[in-house]
Amino acid sequence: MCYLTKPQGSNCSLIKLKGKFFPFSLFFYYLTCTYLNLESASASICYIFFVRYSRTKQFPGFLNSLVHVFQNLLEYSRRRRRWRGLVEMEVEKEGEIDLLPIDLLAHIFTLITCFKDLAQASSVSRKWRQGVKESLARRDKLSFSGWKMDDDSTTRVVCLAFSLKELDISRSRWGCQITDQGLYQLATAKCISNLSSISLWGSTGITDRGVIQLISRATSLQHLNIGGTFITDTSLFAVADSCQELKTIVLWGCRHVTEEGLLVLVNKCRKLESINVWGLRVPLDCFVGLLTISPALQIRPKGMVNVERISMWPVF
Repeated sequence: MCYLTKPQGSNCSLIKLKGKFFPFSLFFYYLTCTYLNLESASASICYIFFVRYSRTKQFPGFLNSLVHVFQNLLEYSRRRRRWRGLVEMEVEKEGEIDLLPIDLLAHIFTLITCFKDLAQASSVSRKWRQGVKESLARRDKLSFSGWKMDDDSTTRVVCLAFSLKELDISRSRWGCQITDQGLYQLATAKCISNLSSISLWGSTGITDRGVIQLISRATSLQHLNIGGTFITDTSLFAVADSCQELKTIVLWGCRHVTEEGLLVLVNKCRKLESINVWGLRVPLDCFVGLLTISPALQIRPKGMVNVERISMWPVF
């Protein structure tokens, strides 16, 4: 068993290891030296910043703690001259932080959800920029909801996410505001054909032209949310032709969608399990036709269609 001691003047949290409590910063220092094969100077940098910035009493886990460490190292890269007196050994010109393996950097960056932090990290050095790129390539989910992103910035991030499966570019009050031009650019990304889920909820800046361009390449799509947009039946025709694996679709508030588009969609997408039609201006007879084509189809929200009543109606 390894016994670690707490240095004087440190104010860091404790970690319980085999029944004993240790300063978490020293435990991290030990790991960086032993398992990452870092030189003492590199580990000292990690240790000093961990001691200086760790003020909370609990940490969710080791990897989450590493995220905070690297965020502090990012701040260190900006104020290197000011903080140099804290490090016993003078930092070399190329920077000790670049001694960390790219695989480790990429794994840490995958835990950072703030795109602003990722952009700042990529400007630290070439190695960190490569780590950010590899972290994006490993992600299977991306959500821009709540982030202030435009067409170009969104496209740059998505084009680097080669393993992406779920894409959320929903619009919030201050969030991502995608347009048709952005959908045209996203359609060129290599990951689009492998996407299983896309959310364009509330994107009022898009039209049928942009949706058709994107959907025509998303042939593996299973879940689609285009609620709160101004799309028409033309978009549904494109979905019906390109997305044969579609299981759920949200058309919440799409008031320009008509009965014709819904019938074509359900008739061609035989794997469709659920459809949200809240706010659509279609007659009740339309839902009767949908259930006739696909009796197992779930029409949401619940209670909108009286199934018992419909089952009694004759269908010719």
